[in-house]
Formats: sequence, C-alpha cells, structure tokens
Amino acid sequence: MKPKQRQSKIIDLMARDGEATVEALAAAFDVSAETIRRDLAQLAADGALQKVHGGARRLRLHAEGSFQERMNEDAEAKAAIGRKLAAVIEPGDTLFIDTGTTTLACAAELARVGGLTVITNSLRIARVLGEGEGRARVFLLGGSFSADNAQTVGPLVLEQIARFQADHAVLAVAALDAAAGALDADFDEAQVARAMSDRAGSTIVVAQTAKLGRKAAFRVCQLDAIDMLICESLPDAGFRAALETARVEIR
Repeated sequence: MKPKQRQSKIIDLMARDGEATVEALAAAFDVSAETIRRDLAQLAADGALQKVHGGARRLRLHAEGSFQERMNEDAEAKAAIGRKLAAVIEPGDTLFIDTGTTTLACAAELARVGGLTVITNSLRIARVLGEGEGRARVFLLGGSFSADNAQTVGPLVLEQIARFQADHAVLAVAALDAAAGALDADFDEAQVARAMSDRAGSTIVVAQTAKLGRKAAFRVCQLDAIDMLICESLPDAGFRAALETARVEIR
C-alpha cells in the first residue's frame, strides 16, 4: 500500500474510532511503528489529525453553515476587513478572488477601485465588481456550478486558473491555525484557493479574528506561504508571534 493510501485509511479510522495508538495502527497496516509515526507526522502537518503521545486522535474540525447563514455573521468585521483591503490594492492591479462571505464583503469595497482586473469563481463577486463604480474587468471561471455558494469548482476551474497570473490572490478561509496554516471546510474550495495562491505574486488572506486558532479539514497553504493577513482587529499576542515568525504582514 502506498503512503497516501495508508494515510487516507488512517484518517478513516480516526473518523470512526476517534483515536488510535501507533502500535495498533502498525499492526492494522502490517508496517513498522516508525512508518506509522512518519504517517502521523505528515497527517498532523496537513491538519488532518492531532498527534498525541503514543498515537493520534481525531481533530474537532470547524464546519461551515450555508452561505446565507454566514452572510449574517460578523457583518461589521467583514466590512472593516474590506476597507483595509481596498486601502492595500492599487488601481490597475490584477486579482484572484475566491468565493466567501468575507471576500464578497471585500468586493463591495474593491468595486470603487479603478482599473482592476479580477479572476474569480464567484458569480456574486463577479457581479459586484463588474457592475461597480470602478467597472473592473472580470474573468469568471467556468466549471461545476455549486448553487449555495453561487460558485464554480472542479478540474475545469483549476485548468483555467493556470492560464492567468495575478498580482495578488485574495482568499477567504474557514480557519487559520499556527501549525497547520490556512484551512478550508470544503475540499473543492481549498483546491481553488491553493491554485490561485500558486499563480499570484502575493497571497492575501482575509479573515475575522474569530477564525484564528480554528482547524478545518482541508489545507490551503502553510502560514509562511501567506504574505498578508487582514483582520478587523489585531490577533492576540500568541498568534501574532506565530505570524511574525512566518513573516506574515498583519493589517
């Protein structure tokens, strides 16, 4: 069995049983304890489980509600983040923007910035920016349509992202963890965000401070791959120290 296959099955065992010892996993997969320790170290680094002495346990991961439910959460904080982002973005910049209620709030502020070129998988963001005061040039990525989030996802979206290069990738996340990095609660959305980050000169994560310290199932990127974090207020001292170590600019 290949390591990735074994690690996937370990995650399934964690989901079913909650926790397991190194010895039990080694016996279950007929491999050495050292091999299992390497698997657990990799899975913990990916934010998929929590390593504990002698084994691992399932993470309590953050799950998101519907888009409309999230729209009603932290509206003032999202608006403040949008204003901070608009002060950073220069007229004429090219931006990737992924789907999210925070990025939608940011789009409302960016709509007044002139001459932007925007590549997005969000129908709502495309409309806000395309019809806004700044009349951004908008490229809407096509793919499998997800109605709740009014977004496109999947292989076609990823292929199209590879055709662009942007000054900044503006990304919303479900969670931000000092060890695991930026995380999403949806597999397809995490893939889109990761692809956008890879094709941008800088990665800007927009997130309410309530999301800091949370964990979610799917990694977007490590903390040191983020160039700027924009929150409505400063993170606490401990998280701020982790960001400074990773050389993340805080706004």
